[in-house]
Amino acid sequence: MDKEYGICHLSIVPLRAEASDRSEIRSQLLFGDCFEVVEVSEKWVRILTIYDEYSGWIDRKQYLPLNKQDYGTLLESTKVLGPAPFHLASKIRTGEPLYLVSGSSIPTLQDDNYFSLGAEQYQLLGSPAFATGTDFSSLVCEYAHFFLHAPYLWGGKSLFGIDCSGFTQVVFKMLGVKLKRDAWQQAEQGEVVSFLQEARAGDLAFFDNEEGRITHVGIMLDDQKIIHASGRVKVDPIDDQGIYSLDLRKHTHKLRIIKRYV
Repeated sequence: MDKEYGICHLSIVPLRAEASDRSEIRSQLLFGDCFEVVEVSEKWVRILTIYDEYSGWIDRKQYLPLNKQDYGTLLESTKVLGPAPFHLASKIRTGEPLYLVSGSSIPTLQDDNYFSLGAEQYQLLGSPAFATGTDFSSLVCEYAHFFLHAPYLWGGKSLFGIDCSGFTQVVFKMLGVKLKRDAWQQAEQGEVVSFLQEARAGDLAFFDNEEGRITHVGIMLDDQKIIHASGRVKVDPIDDQGIYSLDLRKHTHKLRIIKRYV
């Protein structure tokens, strides 16, 4: 049987652990995210995302089916929207507006900023700001600070709510570096930085719990400061013990390892 594919055609779609509206949100799909359809029920579809090979359930009404040819074309031609409160698009058939978040994926634009997802046509309005993957070291701090004060949301990946590994993944996606979804998975990528004093902007620091499981990640701004999502996206000092919360005035996360990706 041929594989079935789909694409997220809404701004943000919850990816749930189980086929239920009450189920935990494990992650989110952003506009333009492609996936393989693994299982179909009356209301739900279990998918495997292409970008980070993450599995979960989405509502059957919250995606567009893709044929194999359109799927292949989209994978080869997408660009990523950069930091902005929102990017405005319009669905041509109905004239309805779409407010797209940073990190969304857009196929190659035609004249007047038109593009297609399957059989649907859209237009990006205004002057869209695309992310750049060409200058990681000079832009990583700027892109990370864009999310400053975004509220913490388990499974979130946008300015309106984001978790620690969703934050690192989306910032790195806008800079052309592919990360897995969860903190422990990201910790298996990259190269080890031996000492905190050798850390530089764009390195990721990982933190574990009492059982030794990696449960938190943040982006190093230099060898003494980290930006991370904990309650909100914020900047805190870091030392050999871990993160020192300026809000709580104590160490809150125990440093496990630092990794470099660029």
